[in-house]
Amino acid sequence: MRQRLHILILIVAALALTNSLAQQSASSQSAFEQWRASRINTFMDDFGELARYRAENDRLKSPAPGESRIVFFGDSITANWALPEYFPAKPYINRGISGQTTSQMVLRFQQDVVALHPAAVVILAGTNDIAGNAGPISVEDIEANYTSLAQLAAANRIKLIFSSVLPVHNYTPQSQENFTTRSPQKILALNQWLRLYSNAHGCIYLDYFQFMVDPRGLLQENLAEDGLHPNKAGYKVMSRMAEDAIQKALKNGQEPR
Repeated sequence: MRQRLHILILIVAALALTNSLAQQSASSQSAFEQWRASRINTFMDDFGELARYRAENDRLKSPAPGESRIVFFGDSITANWALPEYFPAKPYINRGISGQTTSQMVLRFQQDVVALHPAAVVILAGTNDIAGNAGPISVEDIEANYTSLAQLAAANRIKLIFSSVLPVHNYTPQSQENFTTRSPQKILALNQWLRLYSNAHGCIYLDYFQFMVDPRGLLQENLAEDGLHPNKAGYKVMSRMAEDAIQKALKNGQEPR
């Protein structure tokens, strides 16, 4: 009798946990759908958000003789990166836009990268594609967008640094939504593709993932409170790696092909 009662308690507990996780997932999905709804005007009026940096680009002077300008190009992880703090006195320019996908980045690459005449570009993208920020998209179509970005860089003799997609975690209450919408399996698949493409086409592969992942395959908890966006500790790790990759790209005379 006692054993049956124990089993019944375990079953009830398991059902309660399952229900709790389902409610949590539904809540996260609801919040995500609300966010997407708030972006409708942007998607309809200026899908690539070309207006975001238009004035800043117009004010920006051409690189000085001998200056190796670097553009950091990406989504909110790039937009939140205080480059002057982590790269003092470096001619590094931030062109990140929160929430963007690779489809949007392809549209603005000419205006926000090529027209700025950088020596190299550091591209960090893909996590919002996985989340479906601009609607469902296959891994193959994300890879096609990466290819378009690489070909645009090569055509304009810009050295390309392709960054890995960062891992995510679900260790904190505020991380649940970001984790629910980002498949670790898709992150691994995209990173594998980025590594192989970079090796085959003369690009630098900047592997943040391997130095930010924990033994469970998730983002180290101390590097991001919300499971996705790096905190100061996360950006400190990334900045050291990015600088090494930039110097390698500048010393390497080969442009992407």
